[in-house]
Amino acid sequence: MRLLIVEDERRLALSLAKGLRAEGFAVDVVHDGREGLHRAQEGTYDLIVLDIMLPGLNGYRVCGALRAAGSEVPILMLTAKDGEYDEAEGLDTGADDYLTKPFSYVVLVARIRALLRRRGAGASPVVRVGALVVDRGARRVERDGDEVALTAKEFSVLEHLAANGGDVCSKADILEHVWDFAYDGDPNIVEVYVSALRRKLGPGFIETVRGAGYRLRA
Repeated sequence: MRLLIVEDERRLALSLAKGLRAEGFAVDVVHDGREGLHRAQEGTYDLIVLDIMLPGLNGYRVCGALRAAGSEVPILMLTAKDGEYDEAEGLDTGADDYLTKPFSYVVLVARIRALLRRRGAGASPVVRVGALVVDRGARRVERDGDEVALTAKEFSVLEHLAANGGDVCSKADILEHVWDFAYDGDPNIVEVYVSALRRKLGPGFIETVRGAGYRLRA
């Protein structure tokens, strides 16, 4: 899952990004409302964490512009304000949830996961592919009833394949959703993680479609 954090408190933004990356998310960070709107419109994100008090454009205007353009990406708003009016304004502009600073990091992660679970059928918490079970909520994988231990990044690659329901995912698509926007390393890193998954899951689950990418199959 790829997240965008739009937060002008740099220490907070970088701290959140570090924690969420450790949870297995790909995270991009910007500190300005205009840049956040541009990045949200140009990129493909599964969720946006959006502060309200931002330079350039405030969070209300960023959220409103995205909704006016037809974007349905889940938006979790953050603010130092507190009060029913502020919360109502945020939700009225199209935000999906609202969290007041200071907040618990554990609560933030729980809210993010809840919003991701509410999305369409592709975000179903549990995906079954033959003998393979991918529980996206618990971040747990089982094969023939036995748990398979994966690293955070391995799980993210597998999760993205599972979310696409057997459709082919190109290396570029996997990079975009699993690695950060700023990643400029070798794109063959995808092959490294697919090979690691094959060793742990066993043969047959991840199919290579020559010239196109990878997909899960029963």
